[in-house]
Amino acid sequence: MKHLVCLMVLYFISEVGSFDLVIDEIPDEVENLIDVEIDGFPPVSKTRNGRYQRSTSDWGYVEDLVEDDDKIGLYSYKVQSTITSRLANTMIQAKMVNNAKRSQHVVFDVQVPKGAFIDNFTMDVNGITFTSSIREKSEARRMYSQAKAKGKAAGIVRSNALDMENFKTEVNVPPGTRIQFELHYQEMIRRKLSSYEHVISMKPGRLAKHMEVDVRIIEPQGLRYVHVPSSLGDHFDGITTISKGEKKAHVSFKPTMAQQRKCPTCSSTAVDGNFVVQYDVNREKTGGELEIFNGYFIHFFAPENLDPLPKNILFVIDVSGSMWGLKMKQTIEAMKAILSELRAADQFSLIDFNHNVRCWRDNLVSATPAQVEDAKKYIQTIHPNGGTNINEALLRATFILNEAQNLGMLDPNSVSMIVLVSDGDPTVGELKLTTIQKNVKQSIKDEFSLFCLGIGFDVDYDFLQRIATDNRGMAQRIFGNQETSAQMKKFYNQVSTPLLKKIQFNYPQESVSDVTQSSFHNYFGGSEIVVAGKVDTENLQHLESIVTATAANAELVMETLRDVEELDGFMKKDKYADPEFTKKLWAYLTVNQMLAERNTAPTAALKRNITKSILQMSLDHHIVTPFTAMLIENSEKDEIMLADQPKDPRRGCCSGTLGLTPNAPNNNKGIPAWANVTAVPVSFMPEQRSPPVSAVSINRVDNDPHFIIYLPKSQRNICFNINSEPGDILNLVSDHGTGVVVNGQLIGAKKAENKKLNTYFGKIGFYFKNKGLKVEINTETITLKDGSYSIALTWSDTGHIIRKQLLVSVKKESNVTITVGEEMSFMVLLHRVWKNHPVNVDFLGIYIPPENQLSPEAHGLIGQFAAEPEVYIHHQRPGQIPEKPQATMEVKGNKLTVTRGLQKDYRTDRVFGTNVQCWFVHNSGKGFIDGHYKDYLVPHLYSFLKKP
Repeated sequence: MKHLVCLMVLYFISEVGSFDLVIDEIPDEVENLIDVEIDGFPPVSKTRNGRYQRSTSDWGYVEDLVEDDDKIGLYSYKVQSTITSRLANTMIQAKMVNNAKRSQHVVFDVQVPKGAFIDNFTMDVNGITFTSSIREKSEARRMYSQAKAKGKAAGIVRSNALDMENFKTEVNVPPGTRIQFELHYQEMIRRKLSSYEHVISMKPGRLAKHMEVDVRIIEPQGLRYVHVPSSLGDHFDGITTISKGEKKAHVSFKPTMAQQRKCPTCSSTAVDGNFVVQYDVNREKTGGELEIFNGYFIHFFAPENLDPLPKNILFVIDVSGSMWGLKMKQTIEAMKAILSELRAADQFSLIDFNHNVRCWRDNLVSATPAQVEDAKKYIQTIHPNGGTNINEALLRATFILNEAQNLGMLDPNSVSMIVLVSDGDPTVGELKLTTIQKNVKQSIKDEFSLFCLGIGFDVDYDFLQRIATDNRGMAQRIFGNQETSAQMKKFYNQVSTPLLKKIQFNYPQESVSDVTQSSFHNYFGGSEIVVAGKVDTENLQHLESIVTATAANAELVMETLRDVEELDGFMKKDKYADPEFTKKLWAYLTVNQMLAERNTAPTAALKRNITKSILQMSLDHHIVTPFTAMLIENSEKDEIMLADQPKDPRRGCCSGTLGLTPNAPNNNKGIPAWANVTAVPVSFMPEQRSPPVSAVSINRVDNDPHFIIYLPKSQRNICFNINSEPGDILNLVSDHGTGVVVNGQLIGAKKAENKKLNTYFGKIGFYFKNKGLKVEINTETITLKDGSYSIALTWSDTGHIIRKQLLVSVKKESNVTITVGEEMSFMVLLHRVWKNHPVNVDFLGIYIPPENQLSPEAHGLIGQFAAEPEVYIHHQRPGQIPEKPQATMEVKGNKLTVTRGLQKDYRTDRVFGTNVQCWFVHNSGKGFIDGHYKDYLVPHLYSFLKKP
């Protein structure tokens, strides 16, 4: 009987070295098990040497397989993937048969996404199963040596990178052998360009009798959409099925053997590419989504509807001789497209370098159409030649940015970045990579970022990754081919829209531990920041998070509160959901973070300590990392297969993460004490989040709409109603002296009752002219506007917007408080009704304390009472209704009949309200307010009343 000879090669082709597994010799026990018929396998289980051999009857009938000339048949090719809150667990399984009458190689070749962790690999040869375990690398080598000395099959599986690509196993088997390969890996799907993209490699190499891709998505946030593009080609249109619910989806791809053929008579397969599933989730909260389960929390943060921050960007382009030809042509094409996408508020310049360094402009210039066009003409004239002086090029770029900042040319809210494009190592000037890294680190400001694009495989990607991570950026390798231009543009699009800077996540320290990176330099539109940690769910009912950040026109403080048991019921009911998804995501983030920290560790001692932590995490969570190895052995552990990967210093260690750059300065303190954050100087923060007034001493407009005016001197509440039309805008405060306007726009009920259509405030606008700020509040959103910039929160958020000493505080589904320094404050209440109510609609109420420091020029339905009129109420008498007495009120030279009654203050009880006694003025306040109520109608939400 011929020996079973195995050769396993685990290739990581594009961004990583290879895995090599060599089986030197097969023990007799295994050889005896390959006692099979030439034309097939025994249909039932057998026992050899007292060992159970698993039945292969589940394979079914294998004689009708389509075979190539090598007579190897692919019985089935199956992919199962389950995504639970961005964590994808994927299994790829192939069952193959050697139907030749000779021994030959059977190959299992799949691609694993960059950044995925392999956590299991099994191989079944005629019912004998080899399973895997994770070991420390030196231990694996020791076992390798021992196994080899004893004549056992031996090899080692280990990884020196997480940017894994190809996993290839090659086994030489005798005739009639059935072999099953099964690979498991896990990855966190990162959001890029506003979409999660789950990529599954489908390159079986031959027709499969049974082929299936089965993807299940479970997202507690809810699914916005699920899409499967035609990435495998139009050949397979109509075969994929998508079933989508509110929070779950199922994608199935099951082409028959006939559908797999390239043509009706072809024996080759058309399945050769990637099967891609794209989706996104619902986002109702600007402060992000907290998911808590099994003692861990995951915080997903991807705010939308924010204005971009201006950016200052320097493109540093390698034009050395190695860039000649297609690479340079593609780079020029990409740069022309990128320059066209710069915004008017951006500043930019270009630096090209070989052995010399040239600047298109010696300073940053505005991205006007004329400047952009001139820059395009400049790059069109570039002709690659000479050496590569990376050190001087990067130092020149940092000098230009530093000088611009020192001269006050940079908007304080802007984001500054350098984008380096290179295809090789330095050959001129400073050649030592560690020195270049140190030089750049010393010269670049803390608020600047460096992004690196490495073209092809001559470039030292590990160096680019270190220098980018060290300077709050990321690196990416792109291929020097026809796709270079598209890859460059796609990378730029990921960093072209900075929405936030200086993002800080805060959690109660007594309730959480082992929190992953929580301070980030930038957040880019279309991406997502993810923070994870352990949480004490036994002694905690709710977990609160506070996120502070700088937006284009405001400081943001966003709060999220989540019940620690909220997910329990949902997760336990779903049989496909991974019950350990929070633990695995935490481990994934933690290991990647430690790998990045190790890459930039300043001392050998610190690097050793980080290595020990990574190793322990790898062993605890059974994942292959650069410091562990995978042993593959049979159940009795007397047959060992190992594979060894030679360390390749040219390959990167850990994948970059868009928008997740460490060491952002913590400039936030005080929002509660445990948060230790400050979005603005403390003097700008209000002492309370609601207006600092008592329950009765306040002016308010609520319900349909009822006005209650509090008169401090006479200690009385005077009430009146305004009966106007839907769409009318009523001026509440118009103060030319302080430049403050408050207006409310009316909406109508769904239908009239008793021949009367009730009206309510559906939108309230605040205009602070001296600050140039406007705030619009409706029943859906709260928006702060500063010129062309705007930023919004929804009523499902709890958070703060801070701009020019104006604070907008939102309490989820309750109220908004606007505070202007120490001078004035306003509160707007939200009233929600049953959405299917036949009559009522959602509406707003507004509460204004009389202590607000308005000027003597203040007017409006409420503002006019800043100067309190003399009010004399006398001759109280019974009214038509006994509990509502009447009286005579003298005010502003008028004698009015008023009625004693009750109105509501909804600040403490938004459903039933608190009774407030007041004297009611009839006829829309006629005689109490100046003029007629129609005099207070204004054309726009931010209009002042005309001066009399």
